[in-house]
Amino acid sequence: MGVRGRRLLWIRSRRVELHGYHRVMTDHVQTLLREALSLSKQERADLVAELLVSLEGPAEGGHAAVEPAWAEELERRARRVLAGEASSEDWGEVRDRVARVLTGG
Repeated sequence: MGVRGRRLLWIRSRRVELHGYHRVMTDHVQTLLREALSLSKQERADLVAELLVSLEGPAEGGHAAVEPAWAEELERRARRVLAGEASSEDWGEVRDRVARVLTGG
């Protein structure tokens, strides 16, 4: 086995143990993980979201596909309301109920 092969074997055998997480990582990835874990909860959530998007790729059709999809959904909902197939609630009552839930009241 050459030097490169031994180095790759060593890298593959490195394990990081942070909060019960065991995974083979390079030193660079371990450093990034430690830095990420030092972020606030919101910053970590933002980072995770961005990383997941980078793995999934852009949404099908991007922004141009989202607007027509929402317009279609709004039209479908409006038709249900006009046909009497959908129930509704008074906005003031909904707002008060949400406020009570949010304030623990």
